[in-house]
Amino acid sequence: MAETAFSRKGMSGWDAQISDSTLRGEAERISWQDRYIASDLAVVLIASRNPLNIGAAARAMANFGFADLRLVNPYDLAFREAVSAVGGAHVLQGARVFTSVAEAVCDCELVVGTTAAQRRELKQPIERLDAGMPKVRQFGGRVALLFGSEKFGLSNEDLSLCHSLVSIPTVPGTPSMNLGQAVAVCLYELIRSEEILIQDAAATQKTARQDAAIEGVEAEQLTKMLIDVLRESGYTNRITAVSTEQKIRRWIRRLRLTRRDSPLLLGFLRQILWKFRER
Repeated sequence: MAETAFSRKGMSGWDAQISDSTLRGEAERISWQDRYIASDLAVVLIASRNPLNIGAAARAMANFGFADLRLVNPYDLAFREAVSAVGGAHVLQGARVFTSVAEAVCDCELVVGTTAAQRRELKQPIERLDAGMPKVRQFGGRVALLFGSEKFGLSNEDLSLCHSLVSIPTVPGTPSMNLGQAVAVCLYELIRSEEILIQDAAATQKTARQDAAIEGVEAEQLTKMLIDVLRESGYTNRITAVSTEQKIRRWIRRLRLTRRDSPLLLGFLRQILWKFRER
């Protein structure tokens, strides 16, 4: 069977690592799935050699609310003892093992590979991480994020299964990153892209509210203030007051002053009215 899921039963040392308190903590932890794509993103580690790196990757996934960890031909099943996965034991417990990358990503509609792109002729488009992750975040289906082995990275065969590639910008002298760190950076950028989208949407909504034309109570408040100023200045008289008020009311609405402009104009009129009444 190509895929296997780990169970707690019968694993030496495994029960000790996943305590009841850890599982309770997992049940109580904040659910990010309403805001992030936690349930639609799979982190796929290919031919991982170091169990500590697998543990660090699992912890990073737990930090950012992701839980779907998939491993393809891990170098040594000793990763079950990856004690560095503090807070990420539930991710390791639910990890699945596959014999090929194709099987690991068969249910994913978008496959994104990570690479340092050193001395390779790549056939897929490659983007900096900060440009590629927002597109992943906006994708509507299940996504697989691929990480190659610590020693060789993604093979040409692995790359052939990818729709696109992302690269973490590093200095040329040290292009490759530790596997656990790379997973953490990528997931952080994915979460950060969501925050940027939220902030941009909030800013757009705020601008739209500010640029909306005043109406109702706001328009009437400005109308009455202007009428008071004109009355104090002597512009209106008792005979034409009603007609003038109606003209001003229609004029204010034709101007379509925005909520951004209205407070400024009200301030002007209040000051003018105060000066008239001070005499």
